Amino acid sequence: MAWLGLIIFIVALIGYDGTLRYLGISPYLAWITAILVQILLLYAFAMLQLLRWGIWIVTGLGIILFGIRFVLGFMGKGRLKFEGLHTFDLWMIALGLAMADVLYHSPLIHYDNFSHWAVIVKFLTFEGRLPGARDAIISFTSYPPATALFITDFVSLTKFSDGTMLVGQFILIWAASYAIFGALRDRTRALMSLTLCFTLAVTYVFNIAIRLNNLLVDYVLPILTIAALVGIYVYRKHPGLLAAHTAIFVAGLLLVKNSATFFVVIIAIYLLYTLIKYTQGSRLQRTWRIAYRWLGTIGLGALPFMWWERHVHQTFTVSKHEISAKAYSQQLNTEGTTKILKVGHKMVNQLLNLNSLSVQGIILINITLLIAWGLIRIGSHKQTNLLKMLVIIDVIFITYFGSLFGMYALSMPYAEAIVLDGYERYMSSTVILNLLIGAIMLVRAMDIGLYEQRFEKRDLRTFRSIFTKNFYQMSTFILLIFSIIMMLSEINGTNFANRYNRNTIPQQFKRIAQPWTHYNRTKILIVDPHAGDVDSYYAGFVAHYYFFTNHATAQENFMETPQQFRQGLQHYRYVAIPEYHHTFTVMMQHAYHQKGVRTGFFKVTKTGLQRLSPSAAKLTPVKKQPTKKKRQPKLYLALP
Repeated sequence: MAWLGLIIFIVALIGYDGTLRYLGISPYLAWITAILVQILLLYAFAMLQLLRWGIWIVTGLGIILFGIRFVLGFMGKGRLKFEGLHTFDLWMIALGLAMADVLYHSPLIHYDNFSHWAVIVKFLTFEGRLPGARDAIISFTSYPPATALFITDFVSLTKFSDGTMLVGQFILIWAASYAIFGALRDRTRALMSLTLCFTLAVTYVFNIAIRLNNLLVDYVLPILTIAALVGIYVYRKHPGLLAAHTAIFVAGLLLVKNSATFFVVIIAIYLLYTLIKYTQGSRLQRTWRIAYRWLGTIGLGALPFMWWERHVHQTFTVSKHEISAKAYSQQLNTEGTTKILKVGHKMVNQLLNLNSLSVQGIILINITLLIAWGLIRIGSHKQTNLLKMLVIIDVIFITYFGSLFGMYALSMPYAEAIVLDGYERYMSSTVILNLLIGAIMLVRAMDIGLYEQRFEKRDLRTFRSIFTKNFYQMSTFILLIFSIIMMLSEINGTNFANRYNRNTIPQQFKRIAQPWTHYNRTKILIVDPHAGDVDSYYAGFVAHYYFFTNHATAQENFMETPQQFRQGLQHYRYVAIPEYHHTFTVMMQHAYHQKGVRTGFFKVTKTGLQRLSPSAAKLTPVKKQPTKKKRQPKLYLALP
């Protein structure tokens, strides 16, 4: 990692954070808001084909803002209020740094990193532009680029690698996670803050399908949604901040992934409820103010996504997973109602499966809130809205389940839909969202249930009895221990996954060749002894990412004649053998009388394969050579 670049990135981020706090943004929401503001600025530059300039301008603006805030602070003007360090601050800092260190040393393994999420970051980083119709290496062209843009900004300053990409996304996740503490009534109460810390750690249990060592956005969507909801509550009495905050988060969410629409609907409903509750004036005035504020805010937030949809339709004739009524109608006509009903039946069975992790999460949330409501109602004799909140949470579950069925029925091929491909991963998003919503409502109910309601009077003596004091202290200590243990479990689990996956294809490629960073169309044959990796296109997608070409083809079956073998091999320029393949080695002996071809990176010649060392197997661009007639196009050649 380039430490100077990391310092520049941090200084720029602090510049945005300090400026937003000066403008009235909550210190707990300022970090994630600053990141989303940068993403939206980078998005505008990318859409105008000025991404490289945009990275430096956005970073430079952050440094300028930092300088201005530093000078004003030195002069004693506009100093920001510092609330001090709380228990959750120390938890976030210590375990956040530990997790970031683990991620920095983690490789990318998950299939979808190489089918899209890592590939788009690599494309943006080294091409400096959004993909076009001719860039076949990008398959999911309708996916918006929000997280990719932020990660691109980070790796452009700190050096491109698997680890730096993971750290970049973790910074976004951790900043959004910090926002939940803005919902606390009294942040000095360790029991309440540690309940949220423990819940954050528990969410990673339900994120086990992908963990944090991946660039997928299934965790990003719910954590950004929670930050948005907390902000609406915090700014409920400040119409200007409320509108700006909501518009920024709606825009950011919609630019993360198309499926963020569901989460945006939740934000829009809560915004409408807040406006109805806190807007002042006569009935006519209130109706007018609520209508234009709600429609204006949501409409403004949707504009960047509408720009993206227009860009997709103008740039690509066909785009995977784009929002299109025509595509949905065609899917219905192709699959038929019988197949769709089979998928629905399979989903209902999965929802009733108690061994399903997502079902266990739903049950956990319901039981916890029911028990908490009973204890507070009986023990403190105070009313809470936990039961109402539980009903809302269950409605969210049901609605999300219905939208997930719509995705399987309308957007996914039947072969993938019938096996519920990615079901647990998708359901984990709503489990995480509802866990955090439930936890926030729980800690607020717990705070209301305390004996002393005056914050300034709370100390070690303001307990109803010695029993309640001891119970509070013991509960706090237990939560502290378990919140640390749960987070360390995630860290150790990531380390174990890294060791367990050390012989997977992405890691094997690193032993035979250096990664290519120049976009090219070189034909490469990937010799893979595992038919499953070839049939699922995993090996091919990894090769596309690693060698930065869409003409990498994985093959497992080489049972053919020597003549057919020679003819097939001559179609490629290079051959990559990450793992020993017995049949391929034997065929090399029969077809070319060449022995010792086991693993490595090779150049294809008329007489066989020429081994290249990892340092030599590196793609470098050839400079343009002018001629009398016209300039030669830019070519990319691999050295030896």
